[in-house]
Parts: sequence; C-alpha cells; structure tokens
Amino acid sequence: MSVVLLLSGRGSNLQALIEAGIPVSGVISNVAGAGGLAIAAAHGVPAQVVAHKDFGSREAFDAALSAAIDRLAPKLVALAGFMRILTPGFAQRYAGRLLNIHPSLLPAFTGLDTHARALAAGVKLHGCTVHFVTAELDHGPIVAQAAVPVRPEDTPEALAARVLSEEHALYPRALRWFLDGRLVLENGRVYVKGGDAQAFYSAR
Repeated sequence: MSVVLLLSGRGSNLQALIEAGIPVSGVISNVAGAGGLAIAAAHGVPAQVVAHKDFGSREAFDAALSAAIDRLAPKLVALAGFMRILTPGFAQRYAGRLLNIHPSLLPAFTGLDTHARALAAGVKLHGCTVHFVTAELDHGPIVAQAAVPVRPEDTPEALAARVLSEEHALYPRALRWFLDGRLVLENGRVYVKGGDAQAFYSAR
C-alpha cells in the first residue's frame, strides 16, 4: 500500500501527504539539495538522490530512477514538483500507477510558469490538477481538480500560494482514492467508486 514520491524542490506536497497519513515509504529526488529530502529525513522516510546530471541521456537517467523505485516496490509512484520530463518508456513502465499534481486546470497551461501565464491570459479561474502520467506531457487522464478565483490584484506569487494550498488538500485525497482501490479508468476518463466529488472550488 506504499507510495514512492519523486520531487525536485521544497517538498511542501510531501509534507502535506505525510500529515494526511499517506504511507510514503520512500522519496527520490533528482536534485541533491532539494528541500524535500530534509522533510523526509525529519519524518523518518528513507530518501535518496538519483541526480539527472550524472547521466548522459534521459533514457539512462530513467533506467536508474526505475531501478531505485523498483527496489522499494511501491503500489503507487507520485510526482510532486519533479522537474524532469520522463521518457515514454518510463511512463509505460508505471502506467496506471503513476500520478502527478500540476499547478493549473489542465488541459490549460501545461508545462512551466503556469501562474504567470494564467494571469497573462486573463482567466478568471485557476487551480491544480491531479492526473495519471502518460507519454504526453501533462495530458494524462484527470483524476481531480481544485479551482480558485483569479483576483484583479493577483501577482504570480499570490496566485501560486493560493493554488498550492489547494494542492495540499487535493493530492492526499486523490492518492487515498488510489490506495483504497476506488479509482476507475475507463476510455481515458477517471471515476471514483462511491461517487465522491472530483472537482473543488475555494472562494479565497
């Protein structure tokens, strides 16, 4: 029933998952100084670094990453701020048990700088999405989304902070659904057994 989390940065979603009781059995980072490694250590979660810069190709890095994951034998692999584009082979290897949280309401604003791009586009709602990872970047089947209003005075930083708060609530909920065997993937769409809501809105 365990989860291996992949991260590259501060690890705030890792903190939220641990506090929510998600059974994170290992953390792997591609960046030696990632803040999430310290969070893992503080909670007694085994952590390791597989540095992408040590490999000459994406395929070689993904092979080493896969080996590290498989040694931990998780039920689920979860990405949280993991700043690497994974190869199609990696996505296929963990198909159906590889989740990511992305800071936009997909399919809008795939990739980076989502908050600044949302403001530039003039959207009135922004948010985050949990989705299954496929070979196409940020295009896998959507599990759940949380939205916040975009305010006239918003900066990218202010908007990012409100979205991040929603990430911290949404990701544990989605991972628990998976671990409890409640997610159903049919024809590219995801349903939750029991009919739990998959879309959330915060007015703050």
